[in-house]
Amino acid sequence: MRTILVTGGTGTVGRPTVERLRRAGHEVRVLSRQRGPGLLTGDLSTGVGLQEAVYGVDTVVHLATSRSHKDIAHMQRLLVVVGAAGIGHLVLISIVGIDQIPMPYYRDKLEIERLMTESKVPYSLLRATQFHNLVDEVLGAQRFLPVLLAPAVKIQPIAVEDVAVRLTEIAGGSPAGRLPDIGGPEQTNLPALARAWKQAKGSRRPVVPLRLPGKAFRAYAGGAACASGTGYGRRTFADFLADRFGVSA
Repeated sequence: MRTILVTGGTGTVGRPTVERLRRAGHEVRVLSRQRGPGLLTGDLSTGVGLQEAVYGVDTVVHLATSRSHKDIAHMQRLLVVVGAAGIGHLVLISIVGIDQIPMPYYRDKLEIERLMTESKVPYSLLRATQFHNLVDEVLGAQRFLPVLLAPAVKIQPIAVEDVAVRLTEIAGGSPAGRLPDIGGPEQTNLPALARAWKQAKGSRRPVVPLRLPGKAFRAYAGGAACASGTGYGRRTFADFLADRFGVSA
């Protein structure tokens, strides 16, 4: 069993990953800017507490992310600390299709991958498709609209619990470089998921599929956000809705 530091361990995928790692018998440290039970105080933005956090660690699982350009600086700082400490395994979660979908957030993700792969730190890189939770957030954010807007794009959402299973397997193993992408058990489209979501929620708002201009939409519509091969995940979006809204899957 290993001593593992998890950044972003209180986030959407971080919580189930930390739980899985502990159930697997690992000693898990959760890096956080906050103070609290089970948390190790440290800040990726300033570097404060990072050296202390990685002391005696075998593996770092980097799950922390934000919707800002700070993520690149966070990775740069983390690589310096991890490299200086001689840590033998850095695990990074990334997103399927970021090299095909021209979006600023995805460009940052690509740069983060590049920084890691060109460093001397032994690593494993896993790209996953979008989480069920993100679909729920995108649709839920439209609560004041009279309709549900759903871009007509292909999507293969995956449960965070399934991603946590794979991350636990990776963190317990040896550095493997770029690993096969993973996605959920179903490839579908966002309007179909929106219709299932509104039914589970009991909404009567019509779903309006959208076709948008631009390279990003064309890439999504062409399936760039889907993983190739057989889906890794077991939990479907219907399973997610059953838990989320208390309806039958």
